[in-house]
Amino acid sequence: MRAERRTFTVLLVTGAAVIGALLSATTAECHCDTMDGPVVAAAKLALERGDVTPALKWVKLEDEKVIRELFAKVLSARTAGAEARELADRFFFESLVRLHRAGEGAAYSGLQPQGTPIEPAISLADQAIAAGDAATLTKAMTQAVDAGIRERFTRVIAAKKRADESVAAGREFVQAYVELTHYVERLHGEAPGTERHSEGAAAVEHKH
Repeated sequence: MRAERRTFTVLLVTGAAVIGALLSATTAECHCDTMDGPVVAAAKLALERGDVTPALKWVKLEDEKVIRELFAKVLSARTAGAEARELADRFFFESLVRLHRAGEGAAYSGLQPQGTPIEPAISLADQAIAAGDAATLTKAMTQAVDAGIRERFTRVIAAKKRADESVAAGREFVQAYVELTHYVERLHGEAPGTERHSEGAAAVEHKH
């Protein structure tokens, strides 16, 4: 038991020092932060095989060395008993997710338990990838975008009819107009091929 505690203490101190020096955690939630997510699935596969390779794709090249070194320590700690194995696995899951999120420029606030609800769009994307067919995802997203545009457009038209009644009414129109135009601008900016329109003008931002 003493050797078990010593082994895992070395793992915690070494791993936490390296990871903590690289990252800071603030509140954020994401599909990748859950025990059901693809990052933890890859970590579990790596531990099952005793090969870190499946986990490496979830971190940037510059973070690969950290994960390789941590993985080796985790494998060593897992041999010290059931409790050490559970703690070591959890530490590896959290470290991999934390580094993955940092590579996205996103915050991390801890690993969420199994069954944590995720955004419907992300769930649909996962299902589409698993099925190898984007039809259901495309239909759902098209319907969502259509509803989003129509809702904002309806508000603009209603506000436009009252815009000249008073300054306050005019401001309501402007607010509705800005919400609609910014919404479609974001959608257009994410559409395939639209990046060509911004070549040579990357520093120009459309503001109202």
